[in-house]
Parts: sequence; C-alpha cells; structure tokens
Amino acid sequence: MGILLDDAVIIRQPEKEEEPTVITVNCPDKTGLGSDLCRIILFFGLTLVRTDVSTDGKWCYIVLWVVGRQNTRWGLLKKRLMEACPSSSLASGILYYAQLQPPKPPHVFLLKFCCLDRSGLLHDVTEVLCELELTIKRVKVSTTPDGKVMDLFFLTDARELLHTKKGKEDTYEHLKGVIGDTMMSCEIEMVGPEITVCCQGTSFLSDAVTQGMFNIDEPRDDSSTALQWPSVAMDNSLSPSHTLLQLVCQDHKGLLYDVMRTLKDYNIQISYGRITTKENTKCEMDLFIMHADGKKIVDPSKQDRLKSRLEMELSRPLRVSLISRGPDTELLVANPVELSGKGRPLVFYDITLALKMLDTPIFSAEIGRYVIRDREWEVYRVLLDEGDVGCVSKEKVEETVWKMLMSWK
Repeated sequence: MGILLDDAVIIRQPEKEEEPTVITVNCPDKTGLGSDLCRIILFFGLTLVRTDVSTDGKWCYIVLWVVGRQNTRWGLLKKRLMEACPSSSLASGILYYAQLQPPKPPHVFLLKFCCLDRSGLLHDVTEVLCELELTIKRVKVSTTPDGKVMDLFFLTDARELLHTKKGKEDTYEHLKGVIGDTMMSCEIEMVGPEITVCCQGTSFLSDAVTQGMFNIDEPRDDSSTALQWPSVAMDNSLSPSHTLLQLVCQDHKGLLYDVMRTLKDYNIQISYGRITTKENTKCEMDLFIMHADGKKIVDPSKQDRLKSRLEMELSRPLRVSLISRGPDTELLVANPVELSGKGRPLVFYDITLALKMLDTPIFSAEIGRYVIRDREWEVYRVLLDEGDVGCVSKEKVEETVWKMLMSWK
C-alpha cells in the first residue's frame, strides 16, 4: 500500500574522518518535504555543509552533505527520514482516505521529579530527554530555598516509549543515571489537554519586551543577536516555468531549515536547488521555486512579501534578550512556530548547555507560546539565580547563549 523501499534513504559514511557524511533521499515529492527533512537533521544535531535538490513535481532526489557528532545514531536517523518521506502511492496519484486525514495530536505525558539542585542539572536532564526522542512541549522548573528542585516536563513521545510500563521504567533509569541518589521522587503519567493548558500559567510578556524582541522592522545596527542582513533576489527570466530565488547570507545552525520552513509556510515548492557554504561563514543558495499549483511567482506584491519574510528569518532566526526584573534577571529566547504547529528543535537544550558552560544557576524556567502580531512564537523564559548571575556579565550570558544557538565558537 505504497510502502517506501529501503533505499529511499541512503546514508554513506565518509572514507576519511574529515569528510562529510552523504545522505541521499529518493522519494515522492510534497510541499514542505525539505522543511521536514531539515528539521530532522537539526534535531539530530547535524550540520549541513552542502545540499542538492531536484524534483519533477512528483518525485524528488535530495542529497545532503552533513557533519555529524561521534554519538550520532545513524540507523535511527535513517528511520526518522524514512518516516518523513511520503508514501510511494502519492507518486501515482493514489490517495488513501487515511492519508487525507489530519494527523492526530500526540499524547502528552507529564514527567515530575524532585531532587537536590546542582550546577548543570537542568541541562543533563534535558540531554537525556532529547536522547530518548522525547519532545519538550512545556516545562516548569522551580527551586526551593532549601536547595531542592521540582521540575515538571510536558512531553510528547515519538517512539511511544512512555506508553508502556517498561518504557517508563527505562526513562526513570536514564534520569536516575544523571540525577543520582539525590532523586527523591519521579512520576510519569499521561495527561489530558486541559492539564497542559492550566499549567501554562498566566504569565505574559510586557509591551516593552514584545516591542524590542518582536520588532518586524530591520534589526538595529547595535543588535548583538542579529546576523548580517542577507541578500535576497528573484528572477523570472531564466526559466519558463520557475522563479529563481538567490540567497546569500551568513551561515548558522538551522539555516536551511529556516529557509525551507518559510517556503513551506508560503506553500512554495522547490524544483531544483543547490546550497553551498563557503569558509564556514557565508552560504549561497540558488533555488528554482514555484507555487504549489505549478505557477511562477510573478506578482510583485507576493515577491516583496516573500523577500521581506526571508530577510527577517535569516537575519533573526531566533530572538535572545536578557532583561532585569527588579532584583532578578530573566533570559528570554523566542523562535517562530511553523504554521503546522512545530517549533524549532533543541532550543532548550542549547540554552541550558550554554548556561551550564557559564556555571550560571537556573532558578526557574518555562516554555510558552504567544501570538504576537498575528504570528505564534515559542518563548523560553529562564529566571537566573540572582545570587550567582552577577559573577558573569549580562553581555557574556547573552553572547554565549546566542553563539550556542547559532553553533558558533
């Protein structure tokens, strides 16, 4: 019933250690496929160094050159990429009723544990959850005056690990391995949507914060958390059926994902594309694109809207700000949410890793979603320990978090 062949995704390891791994995807095409694949690549912590894309509108051929980590689970990566590929039944125009239905929302689980606090604890727990492919939807972290922490993680489970008793026990053992004997309690249970809504709290973002962080205008020249302004050009003279989109921009982690998710939100398909990175600082893209209905992008107003959105997404893919709330210091990190409802992967992981490297304790943390100027944002709010944040300058905290998110040294 339209099952993909095993060679739909091929991962070829390099002969030399310094060479990249080559991932080949050969499957039916769909609008947004590139975004879905890039999101998986980003989730596994891989860096794209080159990409070739080719499609006839029904079938696509994608080659990704990636640099991986030593602990990359290549077999699992292949499985996840295979799952993102459309069924081969789509290529012949056969759509089954089940394929036409919107996906069911995933079950949400509440992980609640209490233990003694220590430096880097939140990141170590986050790392375990990421390794288990548990997606953090919400988090509420609080520290008591006597040095205990009560952490609430609202998770979705791609592997359905938490649906079984054994899976919950395995998760507990992994957490026990990083928390140690200071763990006092640990519970995992499935919860309904009404619980997750209630636990979001009544926190809000002030007008001053939204004005500064979510300004849709061009970033200020003095912004320390903005990339170089990209060059975006469109040309309809080189192809009878496609618009050529040319991008030159500063490289950063998730760059191709940022481009692909933007095109996906605009319901635009890529028929051919080549992406190269030069000297690890600049990226050049040539993409032949068209609307999902097969038409070129000729309307000047539509071109301007797409160009403006790409310029903003590539200059400020995330927003980072450190603000003072009386005696307290709060770190805010925000990223736009796809129209499909998916947020950017591994943001909380990078935030907690950066703070762990700075040995900056976290007093509390939460993840929330806010609709600002007709757009949904995922906002990470981290309250830093007021007794220790003074040891590191605010500029250093903001810079370190930003560089971690961008994968810069």
